[in-house]
Amino acid sequence: MPPKAKFSEKEIVEAAVSITRQKGIAAVTAREVGAVLGVSSRPLFTYFDTVEALKKAVYRYAEDLYVDCVKTGLKDPIPALGVGKQYIRFAKEEPELYKYLFLQPPEGVHGGAMEMLHMSQELVRASIMRIYNMDADSADRYFRDLWLVAYSTTTLIVTGECSYTDEQISALFTEFSICLCMGYKEIPGLGHGKFDKDKIFTRLVERK
Repeated sequence: MPPKAKFSEKEIVEAAVSITRQKGIAAVTAREVGAVLGVSSRPLFTYFDTVEALKKAVYRYAEDLYVDCVKTGLKDPIPALGVGKQYIRFAKEEPELYKYLFLQPPEGVHGGAMEMLHMSQELVRASIMRIYNMDADSADRYFRDLWLVAYSTTTLIVTGECSYTDEQISALFTEFSICLCMGYKEIPGLGHGKFDKDKIFTRLVERK
């Protein structure tokens, strides 16, 4: 009868997550995991055939953590805004997990930034339609555009390049939100990607 495993699969994943949080996913090795657990690297291979398999488990951990953030954001009176706030918070509190989830996901994993965009989009679509009085296409484009602003902002955050305060980031989102909402409501066809861009730009640049 084989000896009972000293550590559970969950404990091994949590050790790898701890390493990722401190040093990044590249630092996750069998030796490093063993050092955190105070044993050799052998227990890791009780549950995972390779270190890459363990890293994918770390990815799923990060994904679940992000989904929890989205669910928290959905409880906000304005769910789309709540999700955006939680997205920023996730980047600030979990920069290495954010990088792994959105910037450098492992090969062979169905996910990444665009997958998270579509998942979040589906969750907030109905609330955007209700609160902003938009149809589904306009709601999806509105959220997509705000997501791209959020993605660029969080990328700056996790790479240490963001010099904006929380108040400035909030103001930035408000400005984009107003412009997008106004554009989708006042420019015929914009919310569906069918509009005369030359005519609209000509009219806009002529204004003082």
